[in-house]
Amino acid sequence: MDVKEHFYTDDPAAGPADVRTNPPGIEYYFLGNGHIQAAVQVCPDIATTPLGLLLMRPGRFGPKRAALTFDQETGLRQTMIRIHAADRLYQPRPGQVDARWTDRDGVPAVRITWRDGAVCAEETLYCPDRDTPTLAREIRVRAEQAEPDELTFSTGPSNRPIETTIPGRNVSSKIVCLTYRLQDDESIPAVIIEWCEPVPPSRDAVIHAQNLAACRTSSILLDHLYAAARNQLPAVLGTRGQMDGSIWQYNHEWIRDQAMVARSLAMLGETGLARAMLDRLLAEFVTQDGATVDSDVLRDERDVELDQNGELLFALKAYVDWTGDETILHEHWDRIAAVAEFPLRDAFRHDPSGLLHNEREYWERHALHGIEDGMDVMNQFFHSIGLFDAAALARLVGRDDQAQRSRDEADRLRRAMLHDQRYGLVHDGRLIKRRALNGDVQETITAPPGVDLPDEVPLMQDGPHRLNPDASTALPVAMEFIDPADRVARRTLDELEQLWNQAWNGGGYGRYHVTSEADSPGSWPFPSLFIARAYFETGDDEKVWRILHWLASAPGGKAGSWFEFYGPRPIPPYPQIGIVPWTWAELIGLFIHHLLGVRPFFDGLVLRPRLLRGLDRAEATLPLRGHRLHLVLRRAGDAESPGFHVDGVGHDFRPEGLRLLLPSADVHVEAVLPADS
Repeated sequence: MDVKEHFYTDDPAAGPADVRTNPPGIEYYFLGNGHIQAAVQVCPDIATTPLGLLLMRPGRFGPKRAALTFDQETGLRQTMIRIHAADRLYQPRPGQVDARWTDRDGVPAVRITWRDGAVCAEETLYCPDRDTPTLAREIRVRAEQAEPDELTFSTGPSNRPIETTIPGRNVSSKIVCLTYRLQDDESIPAVIIEWCEPVPPSRDAVIHAQNLAACRTSSILLDHLYAAARNQLPAVLGTRGQMDGSIWQYNHEWIRDQAMVARSLAMLGETGLARAMLDRLLAEFVTQDGATVDSDVLRDERDVELDQNGELLFALKAYVDWTGDETILHEHWDRIAAVAEFPLRDAFRHDPSGLLHNEREYWERHALHGIEDGMDVMNQFFHSIGLFDAAALARLVGRDDQAQRSRDEADRLRRAMLHDQRYGLVHDGRLIKRRALNGDVQETITAPPGVDLPDEVPLMQDGPHRLNPDASTALPVAMEFIDPADRVARRTLDELEQLWNQAWNGGGYGRYHVTSEADSPGSWPFPSLFIARAYFETGDDEKVWRILHWLASAPGGKAGSWFEFYGPRPIPPYPQIGIVPWTWAELIGLFIHHLLGVRPFFDGLVLRPRLLRGLDRAEATLPLRGHRLHLVLRRAGDAESPGFHVDGVGHDFRPEGLRLLLPSADVHVEAVLPADS
């Protein structure tokens, strides 16, 4: 492998200031319907467009400057709405623009308000339908002083603007609207802009939005985080499930990221999109013998990402559990079986222990970063849970022999990972990152001489470069692969506290010990959510709140679209930092799987909700196998006994949750939870 495979030249110093992805204070609001992808940019930085609009084709990845509405000389300035009245020009000004999530008849929308002198404007942007590459933009204007005779609205280049004029009197009662439509011929990179009458969302768009999972709580913070994730995760995918691993940054796709996103899409009720994504992964990102692609590359055995096989199986089972759609198993069974078997090859088996080994680790470092051939904790963990899930899927399609083999191998991996005294991934009472083939803990890495990494990254500084702790070790706790109440879980999370504010201030966890960072020191949102999910399961709510408050306050938190990490970066040779969709998927999982505690499986449903301390109430409506689950969580009042009420029928409260048959109709559940939980 080449350490430079993700290097490319996108120098933010070349071109207009809007080329930069992360100037101070910038927020991006993503809208889309699978046919068009939009990012509304709001930024107070005086060199950057205060209110810009980036339009892109889903599945056509590229740097920010490649957006169809990006001008290589003026950036995004031509995308602003300009208002001419009485020989004056009014337009958004730096620091005078406010944006927030809203809806247009239930369809996700961004509402922007700005003021310039005596003119106040409110803009609302949304996708009005599900079938065409169209974005609508409604503008309402109010003049606080004497109203002019007429107002001229324009956008586009100043030397050839797209204009419309309306009477100025009683302007507050009028709405001006325009639509952006991508050229049908994808070989022609064009956007058609037209002034029009207001465009209400189509019936299909409204119904689709209404049918997605809804969640409201007694916390403004939680409601914001959930809405941001729910609105934006589907918006950044193409209709076939194409998704850049980090928007404007990587221009590549990974099974790992896509699998976690597909799982969350199934939870949301985005069934068609989840299915399209999984179909595509199985058909195009997995070979016939079960090897997986990462960053669009098929690796040799030393460098293949073995965890991806388990993650794909895990996502497939989640999709079937939530939707009941078993046709995906029948259509792809040979490929699914190959995914389960591929990591069990002799090339990856460690003879003394039966664990899996090679030279690639979860965060994609490899031999040129100092990773030795050995056993990585995530390869064992994800393929063990993936095999458990493969066993369940095999039973659904009548492959009992394959089910038994997968179950046996899953048990074997789990036992070896957690209990093998010499080779297992528990050491000194906690989960560790990696062992060498001889059983030694690989505590450090050293890049070999001549590796062409930037001198300023921590891995190229004086050592030692420590591998432990690693944020990924929170996932076995979060997913209850080990008992969250067990001493190993507590010791693992205690060790992970070293990753908070390692070499920075302001909060957030690094993905691993900063000294072994081959990129840049900084806090990472989605690994921080791994840890939040684990703390939720151990009951350490103070830590969960700390992480969620950090997310809300971090750059991008107002829009709820977070960069891959927050820290300095040598750009070039590294690309600019981008927005990672995986973060939204982690948030959706935190809400639905953990807080609401909704956990379907092949013939039943477990409800195990828990309200965070300081949270009094939550209410959700979730799509589940063609029906609706209405769930209300509240704390027990004085002298009130905790319990579950399912369509009015009472059930005792149990900490392990309530087990029900899968619903055959819509169902209403009220969970009265212990007041001190």
